[in-house]
Amino acid sequence: MNKHQIAAKKYLSQAFGLNQRIESKLGQIEELHDLATKATVTYSDMPRNPNRGRSTMEEAICKIIDLEAEINKDMVALVELKKDIISRIKAVECAELQTVLELRYLSYMRWEEIAIELGYGIDNVFRLHRNALDQIRIPETIQ
Repeated sequence: MNKHQIAAKKYLSQAFGLNQRIESKLGQIEELHDLATKATVTYSDMPRNPNRGRSTMEEAICKIIDLEAEINKDMVALVELKKDIISRIKAVECAELQTVLELRYLSYMRWEEIAIELGYGIDNVFRLHRNALDQIRIPETIQ
């Protein structure tokens, strides 16, 4: 791969990385929901320590709110990034090359899946991918 192909691949791969971070945060929220809904009762005639911090449920809810705000911000960034990637893929003249790029960078398909989808051998898919990367115009800030 030449320098332009590597830079194009790096740019197009950003959507996958951002999507993975969103998925990870959603998993964390699910775990925090589970933690927050677990009810544990402690019966004691001893007075509650006034210096003790917030309850486990309260802390979990605060973390959930923070994570949800991060996810919303990441989702907006992902939508904007995907819009830009789509416009750059659509600028590629050959529909076959566009399809390879869309399947890889927007549908996050593995190479083997793309080969099956298109009915090509894997080597042919790699060749098409390299040709498609050559035609991608990457932002100046990435180059």
